[in-house]
Amino acid sequence: MPLNTSAKPQSPDISKDINSHLLHTVGADPGAASSSEMMQAVAQVARAQLSERWVHTQREERKHKARRVVYLSMEFLMGRTLSNALAALNLTEGAAAGALQHAKNLEDLTGCEPDAALGNGGLGRLAACFLDSMATLGLPSFGYGIRYEYGMFAQEIQGGNQVEYPDSWLKDGTPWEFPRAELTYPVRFGGWVAHEDGKVVWKHAGEVAAKAYDMVVPGHGTHKVSTLRLWKAVAPDHIDLGAFNTGDYARAAAAKNEYENISWVLYPNDSTPAGRELRLKQEYFFVAASMQDLIKRHLDEHHTLDNLAEHVAIHLNDTHPAIGVAELMRILCDEHDMLWDKAWALCGKTFSYTNHTLMPEALETWPVSLIQHVLPRHLEIIFRINKEFLDQAARFRPGDQEFLKRLSLIDETGERRVRMAHLSVVGSHQINGVSALHSELLVRTVFTDFASLWPHRFTNMTNGVTPRRWLAQANPSLSKLLDASLGSGWRLDLNKLQGLKEHQGDAAFREQFRAIKRYNKVRLAHLIKETTGVVVSPDSLFDVQVKRIHEYKRQLLNVLHVVTRYQAILANPDAPWVPRTVIFAGKAASSYVAAKSIIRLIHDVGLTVNNDERIGDKLKVVFIPNYGVSVAEIIMPGADLSEQISTAGTEASGTGNMKLALNGALTIGTDDGANIEIRQNVGDDNIFIFGLKTPEVRDLRVTGYHPLNYYEGNPTLKAVLNAIGEGEFSPDEPGRYSALINSLVWGGDHYLLLADYASYVATQQQVDGVYRQPELWSQRAIANVAGMGVFSSDRTIGEYARQIWRVTPAPY
Repeated sequence: MPLNTSAKPQSPDISKDINSHLLHTVGADPGAASSSEMMQAVAQVARAQLSERWVHTQREERKHKARRVVYLSMEFLMGRTLSNALAALNLTEGAAAGALQHAKNLEDLTGCEPDAALGNGGLGRLAACFLDSMATLGLPSFGYGIRYEYGMFAQEIQGGNQVEYPDSWLKDGTPWEFPRAELTYPVRFGGWVAHEDGKVVWKHAGEVAAKAYDMVVPGHGTHKVSTLRLWKAVAPDHIDLGAFNTGDYARAAAAKNEYENISWVLYPNDSTPAGRELRLKQEYFFVAASMQDLIKRHLDEHHTLDNLAEHVAIHLNDTHPAIGVAELMRILCDEHDMLWDKAWALCGKTFSYTNHTLMPEALETWPVSLIQHVLPRHLEIIFRINKEFLDQAARFRPGDQEFLKRLSLIDETGERRVRMAHLSVVGSHQINGVSALHSELLVRTVFTDFASLWPHRFTNMTNGVTPRRWLAQANPSLSKLLDASLGSGWRLDLNKLQGLKEHQGDAAFREQFRAIKRYNKVRLAHLIKETTGVVVSPDSLFDVQVKRIHEYKRQLLNVLHVVTRYQAILANPDAPWVPRTVIFAGKAASSYVAAKSIIRLIHDVGLTVNNDERIGDKLKVVFIPNYGVSVAEIIMPGADLSEQISTAGTEASGTGNMKLALNGALTIGTDDGANIEIRQNVGDDNIFIFGLKTPEVRDLRVTGYHPLNYYEGNPTLKAVLNAIGEGEFSPDEPGRYSALINSLVWGGDHYLLLADYASYVATQQQVDGVYRQPELWSQRAIANVAGMGVFSSDRTIGEYARQIWRVTPAPY
């Protein structure tokens, strides 16, 4: 049961435990321990208590045969664990005191821990927030993913170019995982399918072992924990000893590398056939291991699969685990002799699916030929699912062949491809979007035909973020002010932030709020200097756009404003400019040429602006490398302005927008994704909305969009595009950005940057006007914090539990 949080218990003294682990676990002299050794010892203290909670939670769930959520995701962007674990266990003060006894600050210790490189962007961080909330709400749950040894990649910026290196977060081990040697499952690939005496037999050609490693995710205000079970790929035989003994070392390790590379890297470059095959193998690998694990657990507790849907709710986080629909059918029919119709009914009651994108080109598909090569039995199952589904759909609209083509799990235009989103929809009893607008557009656009068949299957679950990580941990100074003003209960009930509205008019409170923001900006300025070498003023407006680098997120539109501002300052240097520091961070996919070009442009513009003595501190541009959770925990509290500027109708939700507003940043953004719901909750006066709305975007595209008209009709815009395209920011290579600019002026400007440019620049002038009035800015920033209660992941998970999963908090 949740603990009483009205009076926070005193943090226990754990100094003796730390010293004991230094000596007996870490093997270090307590009197001469390094910060890294201290971090390991403190982690072991926390791990011991988490182990007790984990064992108790699992024992009680087995005893009561609990209905569980099984959350399948390719990504879990967990970040660092130590601070979160200490907070959940009420050990933060005790750990800080123990560190001081060794002349260390707790921040020195937590800074030694590498981020767990298990995700990339919003999808993975959302999954991590959800696990936190599942534990905090006491929902029996398992998260399943891959134990990536090298993450996606570690990003460096060299000469303006993104350079990718392995993110070796496991090179020194981690105290937060629990190897489960007894949990190893075979995962098979390739071969062919034989139909023998009424039985279907998959004659596989290769096999890899999936070994389980658990990470324990603690709840806050409760002794419950969530389990994140990650799979490592291990070759059945590590090396060919015969080849090794003859000196052929490469061949000796070939089989090992062929299979173990499955769990090396998140999102391998899929621009090559080998990369595409590896990615499909990754998706099937973790799904197959997870299915075997949940089936085993269910049979141990219930001894039959007939009631699987009564005790397990399997959730597909995007389409990466969609092959799970076919895999469950294979297990039920081929391995447990269940009749097809019964298995399919069971499957549909068990799965649910979250869609994270509206863009058809981003909906995952796989060539039929590739699935035939890697998963031949699953292709047969998909074909049968498709036939029976289309037979059903044909009865709904007799003779409408175009309707059936759009619904088909197989895209027959060009190379035949399996549509994984379609498989997810057909195999699930509930499908949700992640913001009100996104969910509305799902049923009006990409899934409109499915919605006509099954309107009851589609619903909305607006995303949320955990306040424990993104406010309590990331912004301790603001958290102390909130505790003093509202009490500490907001950590478990974020709606309590509404109480800040009573403090908006309090000048002393606003002064404290501004002082905390400036402290956080000083901290962020230090990170910028440390990582980029650029010195920025914490008294400037910190304008932040941090997210995956992608054309639809429109970092390029932000750059166009930067250049506009730069040219305007040069033209009128004595005007009362609001000093501004424009901060970018994010990774571009390794094969995404345009996104990498945008990173290079940001660097080149920054190099020019930052070294122009005529500009001084009026404008600075920085790109912080290797964006991840720990970097975000410094950026979010220090931001003044949050850039959420996607083309209306393209961003499913966003969660960075929520984290920034929660920390007192004002949003400048389009009416897109969760920006709409943020506006509704913080008030129209406390957000800067610009640009075309979704219906206007649709109408413009239907009537014909001509970006050249905007280029010729706006002299300021034309000057900006010409400056970039003609090499003002790349004099060593004048044509470096000609392709980027041509894609806007002559290439159709797919994401309508030029159409929204004038509105964006005008709205940025409004931002300046409000920032010139510190009291007004503070009032609006406080209003943003006060209005963010609905964006807690606790609220989101509570809705999933009641409306989709039908899972209740464990009473024991």
